[in-house]
Amino acid sequence: MALIRQVQVRSLTSVRGGRLDFFTPQSSDETILVNLPPDTIDELFVHRFQTDQLLVVRGQFVLVVLQNRRYDYISLSADDPKVVTIPPGVPHGAINLQEAPCTLVNAVLRHGPVHARDYQPLKRPFPYDLTLARAVA
Repeated sequence: MALIRQVQVRSLTSVRGGRLDFFTPQSSDETILVNLPPDTIDELFVHRFQTDQLLVVRGQFVLVVLQNRRYDYISLSADDPKVVTIPPGVPHGAINLQEAPCTLVNAVLRHGPVHARDYQPLKRPFPYDLTLARAVA
């Protein structure tokens, strides 16, 4: 199976049982719970042998993705459940300009061992557009 080369965003489907919604879980090799504090502007980082599958379970944030020499700003919220799939080699970061923390689940797919530089911040090629990030949030 070939790896995807660009970030994908898709809505989750659910089945209603009474007053409960049951969402389809994401297959993964490892599941990571991430807490993004309020007023956070995270640096870019990249994974060499890992696909991230992100789902916000509390709050909201803006995912910043560097593709084709430009930033894409993707708003994610627990109120509108979506999974964002980030393939290996795509620089990405997070912005939470809200007053509340954001909690997300990362259902990680491993394609090899963790590289020593995977979680090291990258130098941004140009500043984030925080006006645009606020507008999409």
